[in-house]
Amino acid sequence: MRHNKKFNHLGRTNTHRNAMLSNMACSLIKHKRIFTTVAKAKALRKFVEPLITKSKEDTTHSRRVVFSNLQDKYAVTELFKEISQKIGDRPGGYTRILKTGNRLGDNAAMCFIELVDYNENMLNAPAKKASKTRRSRKKSAAAVEAPAAEAPATEENAAE
Repeated sequence: MRHNKKFNHLGRTNTHRNAMLSNMACSLIKHKRIFTTVAKAKALRKFVEPLITKSKEDTTHSRRVVFSNLQDKYAVTELFKEISQKIGDRPGGYTRILKTGNRLGDNAAMCFIELVDYNENMLNAPAKKASKTRRSRKKSAAAVEAPAAEAPATEENAAE
């Protein structure tokens, strides 16, 4: 039975899974976007987001905690210098998963996982306009009230 075993083991031993997540987190920090399976991306999100939160406070202790997970001093330096400055005011949700379809060989669900503040296309996207549906042919409330407000004024003018 697997009571209270909530995280995805990804078909690997504990040491292999930890090494893989550490390497993927280093790649994500260095390249800002990686291409992987959806299951690995979801596991990576749970692994890397606490580290990014830890990097907001640049102390010796937090650097050591992050280095014990990543084991790459260049990734730690980049995380504390560049990434923590850019995401300093964001209260969580540092990564985004964009699903891309299935892999040809084994039909595995594939995706991009990226750091949210580094995708220029998503940052500059225009806001969506309200879509018009066929049911919304009725006049809006403001348009209905405006002629009603003008009608009494014309009656007063006619009485004078």
